[in-house]
Amino acid sequence: MKKIIIINTSCANLSSVKFAFDRLGYRAEITDNIEQIQSADKLILPGVGTANAAMKNLSELGLIDTIRNLKQPVLGICLGMQLMTGYSEEGNVELLKLMSGKTEKLPACDLPLPHMGWNKVHYAADHPLFAGIEQDSYFYFVHSYGVLPNPHTIATCDYGVLFSAVIQHRNFYGVQFHPERSGKAGEKLLRNFVENC
Repeated sequence: MKKIIIINTSCANLSSVKFAFDRLGYRAEITDNIEQIQSADKLILPGVGTANAAMKNLSELGLIDTIRNLKQPVLGICLGMQLMTGYSEEGNVELLKLMSGKTEKLPACDLPLPHMGWNKVHYAADHPLFAGIEQDSYFYFVHSYGVLPNPHTIATCDYGVLFSAVIQHRNFYGVQFHPERSGKAGEKLLRNFVENC
């Protein structure tokens, strides 16, 4: 059984992410214990709220360098994905710098913000995260800030403008949507992360 750790970022959606793994038959544990994080097989970096607050929490917990030095696969969810970039316009804060790119407010394009609800995700061919997931499947989004397409983008979504729905650099993966709230496609993506990445 793989040891799955959900990093305790002191954000609101920790339990819903844990329950998603429970439903899939995996045992996931929520912790900010550095030794447990370092010994995990797979890690989840969840996030709800502002980049500034999340980085402050991670700093106070002494987790910033720990996360930067992880060699295991790490999946950032929503704000957790944004934290993997270098900088956020939301509060003008430096982030984890796990890959290039920045987080910026989505261009309004006469569409309401936040971008909230189901939207199609278009992925690059043959990526292990999307094994067995139909192209242009719908996933559930809630966000006003995002990462515009860059060399680390492996899937995009269109909300008046294309933005990164999934990014990856080495062992760090990030999804802008909430797989734990995205039905069968979200469940399959979480299972793919555990089994294939």
